[in-house]
Amino acid sequence: MSDQPKIHDVRLTNLFRFEDDRGAVLHHLRNDDPTFTQFGECYFSEIVSGAVKAWKRHRHQTQNLAVPVGHVRFVVYDDRDGSPTRGALDEVDLGRPDDYRRLLIPAGLWYGFRCLGDRSALIANCVDTPHDPDDNEIVEPEDSPIPYAW
Repeated sequence: MSDQPKIHDVRLTNLFRFEDDRGAVLHHLRNDDPTFTQFGECYFSEIVSGAVKAWKRHRHQTQNLAVPVGHVRFVVYDDRDGSPTRGALDEVDLGRPDDYRRLLIPAGLWYGFRCLGDRSALIANCVDTPHDPDDNEIVEPEDSPIPYAW
């Protein structure tokens, strides 16, 4: 598992959090962050323990993912023509308390994720364009040429 992604343009950012015995305040994305481009929409995705959601690729949309509840392993694969990291694969674990970070996945990269642990996880995603079903491509893991076994 890499601490910093090796795929070109993928970014991993530590996020501010304040926690006390009453609960937590968890930052995700600010408009003064150097990676921020524009706001499209923010949504949450639940994934149950052991489940896999893979593979997906967006043509134009950038993902900004954080896991405020539970633990999730993200896998990113680069098959972009002309990319200096074409053929590279990264695994990044996110979740609290130890891995509360934001994973930026630019358009054109395949990604998927698995819920780790014995409880469901919640993924927050703040993307730069509103959802457009024509912007993404989905391939089931068993039909995928991506060199990764879930």
